[in-house]
Amino acid sequence: MRVLLVEDDDGVGDALTEALAARGHVPTRVRRGADALTRHHEADLVLLDLGLPDTDGLEVLRMLRKVADVPVLVLTARGDERSVVRGLRLGADDYVVKPVRLAELLARMDTITHRAARSAAALTNVVRVSDVEIDMSARRVRVGGEETSLTTKEFELLAVLARRLGTAVSRQQLMDEVWGDAYLAISRSLDVHMTQLRGKLKRPGLLTTIRGFGYRLGE
Repeated sequence: MRVLLVEDDDGVGDALTEALAARGHVPTRVRRGADALTRHHEADLVLLDLGLPDTDGLEVLRMLRKVADVPVLVLTARGDERSVVRGLRLGADDYVVKPVRLAELLARMDTITHRAARSAAALTNVVRVSDVEIDMSARRVRVGGEETSLTTKEFELLAVLARRLGTAVSRQQLMDEVWGDAYLAISRSLDVHMTQLRGKLKRPGLLTTIRGFGYRLGE
């Protein structure tokens, strides 16, 4: 795995670089946030420290998420709840507080990259149900052959259901995958978006509410 390590501390950076290389990874270390923003395309995973000399790591994460989907694991000494929550909301795939055992770090890296690979594979599919066609990669939906305009959240909700076509998906899982955290998301927002989605699809019965549980896409 190609790993971009964004770490300005030489002791930590050198030790991690050596440990990653010894376990078959190909690490590249940079010290500044600006370097992360120009070299992220060379990596399969970014290990991002937050205490960088030029730019706060959370700002680097925010800018990175505007241009790339590369998995990002925040690895930092900043363990206060506000920083953790903000990091996850800004798009970090995981957040680990130093010091961390190497075995745990490697396991978390593997989990993130496997999850990203599964998501990428799912996004290449076109799902069809009745006369509704959901193009995951192009993020387009056609109903009866005509394209239907959905908001970002509406499409993401539909995509989660489409990947599990015919299967009931819980409210908690929908909120977790679309908003990032089922406990931080507002339950009412889910209901509003699902109502809007139903109205745009104009296919009664295609999107079923499972009372007390969640929703299912399919006839």
